[in-house]
Amino acid sequence: MDYLLKPISSARFEAALERAKERLSGRLPSAPLPAMDLATAARPPSQYLDRIPVRDGTSVFIIPVAKLDYAEAQDDYVALAAEGKKHLKQQTISSLEAALDPSRFLRLHRSYIVNLERVVKIELYGKDTYVAVLAGGVQLPVSRAGHARLRAFLDR
Repeated sequence: MDYLLKPISSARFEAALERAKERLSGRLPSAPLPAMDLATAARPPSQYLDRIPVRDGTSVFIIPVAKLDYAEAQDDYVALAAEGKKHLKQQTISSLEAALDPSRFLRLHRSYIVNLERVVKIELYGKDTYVAVLAGGVQLPVSRAGHARLRAFLDR
């Protein structure tokens, strides 16, 4: 909630006590936001990511969002495919989806977000299933909800 360092002044003690009372009464959030939520809250609503930093050991790769082909969910990680390589980042696909521009990226499936500029065609794969074929020949599954979102996007 707060902390006090010695020597403690009475004014600082009163401020910490008041903050604790406010938190307990529910006027302040009870827990700090996770780092990804904090980043989302700090970004203006109309501003989306331009670059995605990915740590790999001691190196940090910067992936320009314009070069991102697709993102694939892998538990609490996201595999980012760009320029023929995959980079693993500890982030949920939902938080990544919220940070990407919805006019350029679409959630095709619960596990995939695609850069719409990379989609070459949508093919019927089975009776009611589709796949999105990207410029490099990669095929991504399209769920029913993802197909509906894609059709709505294309019908604009």
